[in-house]
This record gives sequence, structure tokens and C-alpha cells, in this order.
Amino acid sequence: MTAIKHALQRDIFTPNDERLLSIVNVCKAGKKKKNCFLCATVTTERPVQVKMVKVKKSDKGDFYKRQIAWLLRDLAVVDAKDAIKENPEFDLHFEKIYKWVASSTAEKNAFISCIWKLNQRYLRKKIDFVNVSSQLLEELPKVTEESVPSGENQSVTGGDEEVVDVYQELNAREEQDIEIMMEGCECAISNAEAFAERLSRELQVLDGANIQSIMASEKQVNILMKLLDEALKEVDQIELKLSSYEEMLQSVKEQMDQISESNHLIHLSNTNNVKLLSEIEFLVNHMDLAKGHIKALQEGDLASSRGIEACTNAADALLQCMNVALRPGHDMLLAVKQQQQRFSDLREQFARRLASHLNNVFVQQGHDQSSTLAQHSVELALPNHHPFHRDLLRYAKLMEWLKSTDYGKYEGLTKNYMDYLSRLYEREIKDFFEVAKIKMTGTTKESKKFATLPRKESAVKQETESLHGSSGKLTGSTSSLNKLSVQSSGNRRSQSSSLLDMGNMSASDLDVADRTKFDKIFEQVLSELEPLCLAEQDFISKFFKLQQHQSMPGTMTEAEDLDGGPFSRQHNAGVPLPVSSEKDMIRQMMIKIFRCIEPELNNLIALGDKSDSFNSLYMLVKMSHHVWTAQNVDPASFLSTTLGNVLVTVKRNFDKCISNQIRQMEEVKISKKSKVGILPFVAEFEEFAGLAESIFKNAERRGDLDKAYTKLIRGVFVNVEKVANESQKTPRDVVMMENFHHIFATLSRLKISCLEAEKKEAKQKYTDHLQSYVIYSLGQPLEKLNHFFEGVEARVAQGIREEEVSYQLAFNKQELRKVIKEYPGKEVKKGLDNLYKKVDKHLCEEENLLQVVWHSMQDEFIRQYKHFEGLIARCYPGSGVTMEFTIQDILDYCSSIAQSH
Repeated sequence: MTAIKHALQRDIFTPNDERLLSIVNVCKAGKKKKNCFLCATVTTERPVQVKMVKVKKSDKGDFYKRQIAWLLRDLAVVDAKDAIKENPEFDLHFEKIYKWVASSTAEKNAFISCIWKLNQRYLRKKIDFVNVSSQLLEELPKVTEESVPSGENQSVTGGDEEVVDVYQELNAREEQDIEIMMEGCECAISNAEAFAERLSRELQVLDGANIQSIMASEKQVNILMKLLDEALKEVDQIELKLSSYEEMLQSVKEQMDQISESNHLIHLSNTNNVKLLSEIEFLVNHMDLAKGHIKALQEGDLASSRGIEACTNAADALLQCMNVALRPGHDMLLAVKQQQQRFSDLREQFARRLASHLNNVFVQQGHDQSSTLAQHSVELALPNHHPFHRDLLRYAKLMEWLKSTDYGKYEGLTKNYMDYLSRLYEREIKDFFEVAKIKMTGTTKESKKFATLPRKESAVKQETESLHGSSGKLTGSTSSLNKLSVQSSGNRRSQSSSLLDMGNMSASDLDVADRTKFDKIFEQVLSELEPLCLAEQDFISKFFKLQQHQSMPGTMTEAEDLDGGPFSRQHNAGVPLPVSSEKDMIRQMMIKIFRCIEPELNNLIALGDKSDSFNSLYMLVKMSHHVWTAQNVDPASFLSTTLGNVLVTVKRNFDKCISNQIRQMEEVKISKKSKVGILPFVAEFEEFAGLAESIFKNAERRGDLDKAYTKLIRGVFVNVEKVANESQKTPRDVVMMENFHHIFATLSRLKISCLEAEKKEAKQKYTDHLQSYVIYSLGQPLEKLNHFFEGVEARVAQGIREEEVSYQLAFNKQELRKVIKEYPGKEVKKGLDNLYKKVDKHLCEEENLLQVVWHSMQDEFIRQYKHFEGLIARCYPGSGVTMEFTIQDILDYCSSIAQSH
């Protein structure tokens, strides 16, 4: 091991200015035994760095190489595994734990001892040694004259570094002294024994000189001993004096301790007195209610504004006294218990007096409001409750106090208020709706004044019953026009047109006026109800201290500050009500107070729908607008919910109106003896679309109307084709052409965006059936000529060349001339005149399509003429055969026929 140590020092550490202090042969625990060396080194230059280096033998040769190095200050723990038994294993804890197995326990102990000494000297004991024997750590090699030969004393210089290891390299000064000594002795190199003997003799001479020097100084030692004896006597005298002084100071110390204890007791008493005074002041300041407040709570006037203000201030002061946060132990004091009981009695007494007074106010206000109903009975207006709300809002802070102190009485007041007000509003709203119904029916009851409320109610009831009894006569324009049109289909054209004119007159004059009147009354009803509900809801929120809207956390709006803020409490729970619960409470109160609004609105809607089904259009627009407005204010409010429910009813009535119109279309029957003309449901659709467009202009619920349009127009298209197929008097093409022309004209005039596709379809159907009717009708005036040329085209289609058709026996030139001679100009004119009369007989006067059809027939006839001329030119070339009339003749014939009729 010594040879390896010298080799490592020479080859690895000396070039790096390092000195090897200790070495141990180790291998990693638990793996194949690959031996390496752990070396403890220090640098030769200052500041000294202590390192632990892992050295491994190279695989390629017999030399050693430096593998990894750690600074000793990074070593945290040295774990020797067992302090009693011999165990070669040990752990070194750097950033991670390294487990080693030494080749022997002696090497491990020597290495750990070296690390402990380096830790003591350089690291100031920073490393923890675990499971290491205390004897090993305390055992330091002692270098004395007895353990080291006298000739080697000079080589042990200075301390722990030399103790760590026997081997030490000479420094420069030592090398220089040895060289000087060897130069003084010529035989130092050639004869080492002679040189060593000389050095021994010189050392003996030095020892003898030292002994003589010590013996010469014995006299001086005796003098020094005498001086020491005298000094010890002086020390004894000083100690006696100090003992006497200490006894005197002991009595003084006892007296000072007594004075200190007395001062401590005095200070403790003063501290207790100050704390007691502070507690008494706290109780007096926070639990003392002024006599004025007590008198206000017991006898204060709750009818006057000044009395209400005094009671409010007193109630707030009482609440502060009751809610004071007592310190530990206060609740055990008799005076505090008595004061709390007094406060509770005052609170109970005032809460009972306040609840009784407010109940009387509710009853009196309801009575006063009922006495003013007579003056509103003939006007379509609801009574104003603002004075009532204004008077009650003076008690808002007292209601907040009652809510936080006695929730049971607060809840009782809430129920009483709902009971009184629900009866009052029920009377007002029912009277209001009765007046609205009377105004809708146009009776003169509204001009009468009633002496008493029961008489007025009975009169209104009778008027309503008479209205419902006669409502069977109030049919909408849809049904009346349908009946007129169905009746007209069984009569002559003149009678049908007169009845249709009567239907149109009634719709334009009577129906429009009634609908406008209904629209104004319905809007006025909604406009009266909306502010009434909003005012009552706002009053309930302010008076009963219920939040309508949730504010941002940590902030309080002005309205919340006035309304009691977020600190309203239930009496039992003592915690704030959730905002959602308070909103639900407002909604439930509004539902109970205004429970009659929704049924009355539904009755009014049923009356309007029964009098005229088209009123559902007006109601849908108005209700949609008011629902939209209410939802923008508060989507979950009573008004928004109620109007939304009523809107569902209105939407159902509107859908029912559309379904009835479609059903009436399907039930239409036409006369077999008279011509059809414009079908009644086509005219009804025109009336409905015109009315709907005027009503739904800028409306919020346009989508409902667009869906209705789609259903209606599909029904119109289907039933027009159905009637056209069933028509016997009027040709199918005429029925389709006239009605789809009317539909196209209506859609073009109204410009309904959702029916653009249907408008194009109506135009296409009108054009197709016009062309079909014209072609069918023109086949009759030149019937034989048509048949002849149809045969010619059939031969050409069979593959016969056009110029060879004239060689066919049935289609030779003679046969052609024979057919042409049968249609001279006079005969053609006569045929066209008969055709004009027949077309005039087929078409109706309302749509005025005669000239359009006649012009189309003229164009088609000219086209056929040109077609015949072309066939003659191609199939009979050079024959000189021509028609006996020209295109100009056709134009003259058509013009004269049209003018003559």
C-alpha cells in the first residue's frame, strides 16, 4: 500500500500541487468488485482546499488515472454502518449517497479518522459522523520525546499535518540546510555512517550544553519560587476581604429583593385597575341606551314623520347595543344579563307596537284606495298607488330593523300586506278589464256613472255576459269573406262579384276600424299594467328590504345602501339571505298580489280572438314588444314571467288562426255551373298578408309571421291546384293562371322577403299555365290545318326526307291546297272571333287578364303561321302554295276583334 501511495503522489497529485494524506482501497457495494482508491488530499498552496479523489487503474496499462473529485466541504454525512462490530462498508453522503466496501476494516477506520481530523482543522466540524466509534474519533497520535527518537525530533515540526502521516516531503529551506551541512562534511556522500556518527556526536554536545544551562539557572528558579509564595499570601488576604464584602452585599440583596417584589405587586394592582376601568367603560359606552331612545321605543309617535325618525334612530341604537361583541366573561356578569334582558323586552315591545301600527296602515290605505275606485270605473286607467307607497316608505328603515331583529313579525307583516293588497288590486284590475271589454265592444255603458261598487260590478258583469252572448255574431273577416265567396261560387258572375264587393267593403271599413280600436285598447291595457307592476315590485324591494339585483362583491350600490344592503338577516339563522332567495321572495309576493292579472289578460285575449281572429296578429306584436322590454329590465321578474306566459297563449291563438285559414282552404267547394275566377282563400291570403305586413312592421317577433306565411302559401298553392283539378266549368289552366297571377301580384306588391322563392314559383306557374292555355286554345280555329301539318311532321320524324313528303298520297300538294282553301281570311277571322268570345267567357273580370291572354294568343298564332310557312317551304319547294292570309292580316283581325268587344 505504501508503494501505491508513493506512486499516486508522484504520478497524480504532485503535478497538481496536492499532497496525499490518506488512501483506502474500495469497491462499490452490491456490484462486481471493480477496485479503486479513495484518496484524501490537500493543496500545497493557500488557501488550502481539501478534496476527496477517486483514482482508478487504467484498463490499457499499469498506470492510474484520476476519475472524479469531490470537495470535502460538500460531504454532509459519513456513515460507518456499525460502531461496535467490524464492518468494511461505509457511506459517503455528497449530493447523492455513495456506498463503498473497503478492502479491510483497518483501512476504513484509518481513512475515516483522517477525514475527521481534516474536518476538525479545516471545516470546523461541519461533517456528521454516524455509526463511528467515539474512540476512533478521539484517538489522535501523540508525538512526544518518548515515542519519537531524538534524532527525528527535528523532522516533526508543527502539528496536525505531520501527525496525519509519517511521510513528509522536504521543503526548500530544509533542503538548503541539509546541503550546507553535507558540504561541511566531505564524507557525507561517500560514507554515510561516518556522517551519521559525526551528527550524533554534535547532538550529544548540544544536549550537554543544554543540561549545563539548566543547572546554571537553579538559583533564579529559587528566587522565582519565593516570589510566588508571597503572591499566594497576598491572594489569601484579598479573598478574606472579598468574603466580608460578599456577606454585606448579601443583606443588601435581600432588602432589594423585598423592594422589587413590593413594586411588582403595586404594578400588578395598577394594571388590574386599568383593565377593570377599561372593561367598565366598554360596557357603559356600548350597552347604555339613552333615555330619549327608550321613550321613543315605548311611546314614540309612529304616525308623524318626526316620530318615525326618532323611532328609527332609537331602534338602530337598540340594535347596536344588542349586537355589541362582548368580551370573554362579560356574559357572566349579572348587570350585563339584566341589561340584555331589558334590551330584549324593549325590542319585543317595540316590534309588537310597530307590527300593529303597520297592519293598521295597510288596512287604512286599502280602504282609502278602495274609496277612489268609483272615479276610475269609466276610465281605462288604473289607480295610482304612488301616495300609498310614499307614505309607507317612511317605515322602510324600521322594516329593515324588524327583519334583522324579529323575522317572525316581519314575515307576518309581509303576509298581511299581500292579503290586503291582493284583494285591493283584484278589485281594481277586474274593474279595469271590464271597462276595457266594454270599450272593445263599443257599448255605451262606459258613459254611465255608478253610485256604488256592487252596482257597477253587476252592470259590468251583465255587459260582459251580453257581450259573450252576442259574440257568435262577431266573426272575423276571414270567415265572413270565406262564406261570401263560397256563396258566390253557386250564383252567377254578377251576383258573386256584388257579394264579394260587399265582403271587401265590410273588411276595409268595419273590420279595420274594429281592429284598430282593439289594438289601441289592448296597448293601453298593457301600458297601464306594466308601470303598475314595476312600481309595486320596486316598492316591495325597498320597503321589505329585498334585493332585486346582485351587486359586485365587496361593493355596495346606493340603492343597496338605502335598501338595507347585504346585511339583512333572518331572525333565527342570523345570516344574510341569499340574493336568489330574496329575488324568489319578491317574485312570490308579486304572484300573490297580482294573481288575477294573467287570468284577466287571457280572458281579454279570448274575447279579442273570438270577435276577430285577426286580432291575434295585433296582440302578438304588442305582447312581444312588452315581453322584450320587460326581459331587458329583469328576465326573471314577475312582469316578464307573466307576460311571457300570456305571450304563449297569444302565440297559440295566432297558430290557431293560421290553422283555421288552412282548414277553410281545404273545405272550399266550387260551383259546377259558374266559372271559378279568383278563389276566396287567395283573396283572403292577400288580405291577411297586407294586414300582417302593416302590423308586423319593425316588430320583434317577425319569425312567427314568416313561419305562418310559409304554411299559408303552401296551403294556397296546394288548394289552388286541387280546385283547378276539380273545376268543370272553367279550364284547369285558366284557374291556375288567374290565381297564381293574383298571388304573384300580391307578393310583388308586398315584397315579403321570406316568400321570394314562392313568388318566383307563382310567376313560373302563371307563365306555364298561360302558355298551356294559349296553345290548347289555338288548336281549334285551324283544326284541319293543324292536323295536316302534324301528319307532315310525323312523316319527317319517321325518317322521310322533307322534300319527299309531297310524294306521299295523303300529304301531296293537292291535299295541301285543299286544306288551305278551307281557311280563307274571312274564315280565319271568324274562328278568331269565336276564340276571343270563348276566352272572354273563361276569364274573370277581377284579374283583367283578357288582353294579356289575347296578345299571347296573337303571338302564338303568328308563331304557328311562320312554322306552317317554313314547313311548306321545306317540304313543298317550288310548288307556289301559300296561305290565303298573311301575318299583317292576322294582326288586323286580332286588333279589330279586340276593339269590337
